[in-house]
Amino acid sequence: MQGDDGMVLLFTFAHMFISDDLQQRWWVLEAKLVERFGKKPDLEAVLFLIGMQETGFLQENISKEQKQDLMHVAVCKVLSQSGYYLLEGHDPDGWPHYKQVKELPVMVLPLQENFIKDHVLLYFEQQGF
Repeated sequence: MQGDDGMVLLFTFAHMFISDDLQQRWWVLEAKLVERFGKKPDLEAVLFLIGMQETGFLQENISKEQKQDLMHVAVCKVLSQSGYYLLEGHDPDGWPHYKQVKELPVMVLPLQENFIKDHVLLYFEQQGF
């Protein structure tokens, strides 16, 4: 039994370290975005920005459905980096269309958010931001 307790403690410590590293990297990204846009973005706003970047969609008045579509494009784009989605092509309006090719891991909400944040950070790193 004692060995099991040690494994749980090791896993908990490793998870905390990974979460702390992720949080530090996220704060650095937030600071860069604040410097660029003058406002601290939450995860949804960052996904919205990625969606706009990936689609080239610029419009003054954006509907709730368009925002959701842009965020969906962003999620597909960032998760495509790990092979979860594959770009199938673009529609006549230039919007990318993705196909899910790998099952996403089942996670509780806080871990889902960290999973997405980690992929967002990779996206910005690859963009040279």
